[in-house]
Amino acid sequence: MESKNKLRQQVSAALFAALTAVFAQLAIPINPVPITLGTLAVLLAGGFLGKKYGTLSMLLYVLLGVLGIPVFSMMRSGFAALVGPSGGFIIGFIFMALIMGLTAELFGEHYGKLCIGGIIGTAACYLLGIIWFVILTGKGIQSALAVCVIPFLPGDAAKILIASFLIKKYRKIVLK
Repeated sequence: MESKNKLRQQVSAALFAALTAVFAQLAIPINPVPITLGTLAVLLAGGFLGKKYGTLSMLLYVLLGVLGIPVFSMMRSGFAALVGPSGGFIIGFIFMALIMGLTAELFGEHYGKLCIGGIIGTAACYLLGIIWFVILTGKGIQSALAVCVIPFLPGDAAKILIASFLIKKYRKIVLK
């Protein structure tokens, strides 16, 4: 029974990696980092699958992209996408899923705490993305915030609220 559950979790991780790839294509193509629904899928992966398999799903997503499958936003792929302006955010997906997964494991379906986990996970993603953007472009923190954070705040707030609601409502069903 345990091996069957493990296989189900692994398949679920693969499905969430695929969902993230699809959601990443639903984009508003602004430069240098597009606005996508990808982070909604990342939050859902962590919340539904927990820290281990949520993180695994994002590791798989990044691996698929690095191997050349066009899963990153705007059908990008390859190692060049990771060393481009949005590379830190892509790597940040792994930590976002980990934090949301840990939050869901610790607090179950508590909406407020899921929202806080989503905020912390998103902040971790922003932090990695901004650090990489500053290193890559040589621009200052204020410039990076203006380009890579401020335009994303309203949408990310909505994604956190939506993901937390869906996790609260359906987590027990998905875990069965």
